[in-house]
Order: sequence, then C-alpha cells, then structure tokens
Amino acid sequence: MATNPIAPPALPVSVDDVRQAAMRIGGSIVRTPTLISRTLSELTGATVYLKFENLQFTAAYKERGALNTLLQLDEATRAKGVIAASAGNHAQGLAYHGNRLGVPVTIVMPRPTPTVKVMQTQSHGATVVLEGETFDAAYAHARLLEAEQGLTFVHPFDDARIMAGQGTVALEMLEDVPDIDTLVVPIGGGGLISGMATVARASGREIEVVGVQAELFPSMYNRLHGTDLDCAGDTLAEGIAVKQPGGLTAQVVAALVDDIVLVSERQLEEAVSLLVQIEKTVVEGAGAAGLAALLGHGTRFKGRTVGIVLCGGNIDTRLLANVLLRDLARSGRLARLRIRLQDRPGALFHVAKIFHEHGVNIIEVYHQRVFTTLPAKGLITDIECETRDRAHLDRLIDGLRGGGYEVSPVELA
Repeated sequence: MATNPIAPPALPVSVDDVRQAAMRIGGSIVRTPTLISRTLSELTGATVYLKFENLQFTAAYKERGALNTLLQLDEATRAKGVIAASAGNHAQGLAYHGNRLGVPVTIVMPRPTPTVKVMQTQSHGATVVLEGETFDAAYAHARLLEAEQGLTFVHPFDDARIMAGQGTVALEMLEDVPDIDTLVVPIGGGGLISGMATVARASGREIEVVGVQAELFPSMYNRLHGTDLDCAGDTLAEGIAVKQPGGLTAQVVAALVDDIVLVSERQLEEAVSLLVQIEKTVVEGAGAAGLAALLGHGTRFKGRTVGIVLCGGNIDTRLLANVLLRDLARSGRLARLRIRLQDRPGALFHVAKIFHEHGVNIIEVYHQRVFTTLPAKGLITDIECETRDRAHLDRLIDGLRGGGYEVSPVELA
C-alpha cells in the first residue's frame, strides 16, 4: 500500500501527555471554576465563560506546568535542586511546589524586579539571585549556575512537560462547559496556548483557538504572520512580554492555533478595570488579555461561545489603582478641569458654587499663579472632581462656560 513519504513531524506534546499531567497534579492544584459572565456576554455579543486561574494558590496557572515537571524528576535530580529564570508567576509556582515537595529551588531574577515579587518568591522557600538588568541577562546567568552547580533548569514555557501541565486548563474548561467553541488564550512564550490547543484539537469537534498578544510584544504573531513588528515598550501585560517565543511552542502554535490577534494598552487597561467592576475579580494585565481581545476585535467573536483564561492575578496594587483611576477619567466619572480666573477675593467661591449647583464633588484644587503665560493678575486653577458620567461632566462644563469662565478638560494621553 502506498504511503505518504512526507509525514508531518510529531509535535512535542500530545493530548495523552496532558491527560497524564492532569492525573499527576490533580490533588495539588486548585480546580478553578469556569463561570459564565452574563454582563460581559451582553457587552461583547459573545457568550463569555471565564476560567478563574487567578484563584490558584500563587494566583496564576503557572503552577500546573511547574508541578508537572517537578513530579517527573527522579530522586537524585530533585535532591540536587532546580533553577529557573523568571521575574513573575513561573518563579512563584516553581518555588511553591518545590518547597512543598522538598526540592531546592533557585530563581534568577533581573535586578530591577519589583521587591514585592522577590519577597513573594522567597516566602515560598526559594533562593533568589538578582543578576543583570534584563531577563536575557538573568536567563544567561541561570544557565551558567545550572552548569556550575549541577542543577536542573526548568524552562518557563519551552518544555513538553510545562506545555502538558498548562494544557490541563483546557481539559477542565471543556469538561465544565462542553459548548465552548472558541478559546481565547494569552501568549507570551507559548506554553499555555500550546497545551490548550493540543486539547482542543483532540476534542473531536471544531474549536477555534485564538492567541492574544500585546501590541508592544507581538513575538509569536511575527512568527505566525511573517511580520517583523518591534517587541519593546512598557506594557501592562508584562507576563506575556516575551521577545523570543519558544522553539517547541512555535511548532505547536504553527500547527494548531488558528490565529493570533493583538491588543492595545488601552484595551488591556479597560479589560482589567471591567473585570474588577463586573466580576469583582483582580487580574494582571496578561490575565485580562483574553477579554481585551473581545473588546478590540468584537465582530470576530460575536455569536460565539468563548472561553477566556484569567491566567494570573499578580498585579501591583499601586498599578491597579492607577488603572482604575485612569478608567474613571476616560469614562468622565473623574475629571480635571483647567479654569482661568481673575486673582481677586471670591473668585474661587463663585466657581465652587457652580460645582455645587450641578451636584459635582470637588476632590482637589490646584492654583497656579507663577508658572503661567497669563498676566500677573491672572490665575489658572485645576479642579479635580467626581461626576456621575460623561453627560454629567458635560453639563458642568457648559455651566462653567455659561458663567463666563474659560474651561478645558485635562485629557489623558
């Protein structure tokens, strides 16, 4: 019988690997819920299900792959210990389960890593080494220590055991909600989407798998689409800010993933804010990427039954506060108005009276007399205020202008 002489190459991970990983790690990770969001469904026009991986003990899905890898090491390897380069969720997942299993864990982090992430990783019993100014420098140093100390390197994504562990997310989602026909998955190095796409393709029905990357770091998008977009910048989704995706994961993505879409920083901010307001759940930028894709590419997903992974919740509280306040400003509920006054007694009183008449709460008042191009008797006042919505703010501005004041909103970039 004739055979095809050019058989497709075997992929590094199979659905059986994922199923075995599920059995291996099942008793030691949280089986997080997959729940419908009726409000987000109405907002996006899709039927939206959320997988709450931010409810893992370390607040991220990375525990799955890390634990699956640790459990497959022999006793001698475990006794020597493992090492990884990471400034985020992989570090914490590996440290936590390594400590639980009695495996010494060393994590190399770039020197600028926020202190809170260093402390969280150390709190799980890991030895943290700060080296280099970038992840690449930390990675190179980790490989050096691996050789010098006889440690085993645990890659954050480019490892079949990691991919298989992360794929258990999809097993659980499709068991809980068999009607899901689209999976929208954040991509950094590609470990999560590789495992999930493997499960989707073995499900026996058509499930579209769509990856999401930040516009500032379109590394896997470049590979899939043959583009050469820059990978640089300060993104809210630092958990998926990877300049070079894995070689193994790129094979799986090319073979099994239908498409990759890009999302803007503003869409990421909006998604983080919506999840706090609507679902009362905190996610990091990468964890909000799936919802950001629905917000930015709505027509593509309209009418579909979409599964989104909230892959992590480790966001700095100050950054979260900033994101929420910026969202209030964009919606008109928080505003700063720049008003030109005459520098005379009662000027501010008359302005405040207009705010009172419109039922607007004044939060802060900033006077500027010196650093201005106005005449010496001129005065610029910035008033930060709180309104009900954009229409309420517009009525206030109309009232101020009707009172004879020059007023302009101070807009966000």
